[in-house]
Amino acid sequence: MESWLDLSVPLVTGMPVYPGDPRVEVDRALRVATDGVNVLRLHMGSQSGTHVDAPYHVNSAWPALDALPLERFAGPAVLADVRGLAAGTPITPALLAPALSLLRLQPGAILLLATGWSAYWGTDQYLGHPWLTPEAAQTLLNASVRTVGVDALSVDPTGDPDLAAHRVLCGAGGVIAENLTGLDRVAAAQAAGYSVEVFLFPLHLPGADGAPVRATARIGGRAGYA
Repeated sequence: MESWLDLSVPLVTGMPVYPGDPRVEVDRALRVATDGVNVLRLHMGSQSGTHVDAPYHVNSAWPALDALPLERFAGPAVLADVRGLAAGTPITPALLAPALSLLRLQPGAILLLATGWSAYWGTDQYLGHPWLTPEAAQTLLNASVRTVGVDALSVDPTGDPDLAAHRVLCGAGGVIAENLTGLDRVAAAQAAGYSVEVFLFPLHLPGADGAPVRATARIGGRAGYA
């Protein structure tokens, strides 16, 4: 039976952000009692909460968010289950091998990295997530992946100015989704042999480096590769 999963963190005042990014503030601008309508006032950075990065995020000469084709933000998904890794562990091509075998059956699929780090959302431990090596990022590109999502603050080590995995993926016109949550449910669906589609459509911000998304997954029928 088809079902939908929300893979997004809630946008709330004081929520975790990447070190140095703008603080998120959400409050009431208008109220029905005094203004006739309810309207929220939002203050946040483009990389707040569950969001996508465009190539422009790491290189001003690369495409901005609105220059990317919409198909970058939706499609069939394959999950790489790397839960259980210690803090700060590099995710190598060898760790992606099971997912790569599924990607051969679904060329062009979105790759979801399930590190389990969403369990630490809101704590200092969230900053010490596993990270994708540039070699692993290139391996994904070689498998025709152009969109990668992760349930962590970044695909690179938080605070690392090199952003090597970002540069490999974004340099190929790729999209990166970060701060996903609930990937354990996607892992369970994939393990049971169900197909998974993911939707990561961002706000339409012209010239943007990225934008928040309401990330969702649709679990469908048996995929035939369990």
